Amino acid sequence: MADCCENKSCAIDAMKVKQSQTLKWVLLINVCLFALTASYGLLANSASLLTESLDDLGDAITYALSLYVVYKSNRAKAKVALFKGVLILGGALFVLSQVIVHTMHHSVPLFATMGAVAVIALLGNALCLFLLTRHKNEDINMSSVWQCSRNDMMNNLAIIAAAIMVGITQVGWADTLVGLVLAIYLIRSAIQVIKSSIAQLT
Repeated sequence: MADCCENKSCAIDAMKVKQSQTLKWVLLINVCLFALTASYGLLANSASLLTESLDDLGDAITYALSLYVVYKSNRAKAKVALFKGVLILGGALFVLSQVIVHTMHHSVPLFATMGAVAVIALLGNALCLFLLTRHKNEDINMSSVWQCSRNDMMNNLAIIAAAIMVGITQVGWADTLVGLVLAIYLIRSAIQVIKSSIAQLT
């Protein structure tokens, strides 16, 4: 019986070590993506790229927090997941504000820069999703970070589509429309994470 318990303990410890290693990689990737999308979002005057940069920053903070709770209790993980949900919701509200600003000023982004950066970000987030997929059902902590990566890939695809539309039409409505859609998607994701966290805590 003791051997069985010890084996289970060793298996759990090994799982946590693997989770920690994966989170370090995705944290590094998201810090790089934030620097890329923020700088080129400003350069290209793109609302959708700027919102993506904010999302990347939020993800980097999320992964850092997830790394912190890898060895913590399930209750601690649920609390951090709840914080992540609130963070995603805050990002969505920021996206909405950017959509309003760009709509008022009729901004037209540099579609070529916007599309190229979105493709690079898509590849980076695809790598993150690949690394996280094997951990997504292990606990609420890893499940929530997997959702973040999945959301990011959806964001990148939407930005690529917006860049194509801006290139065709030469107006910025596609960029602001994608920003609006991303905001709604982020709100939906935030509500899911918050509900799951509250359920774990209660």
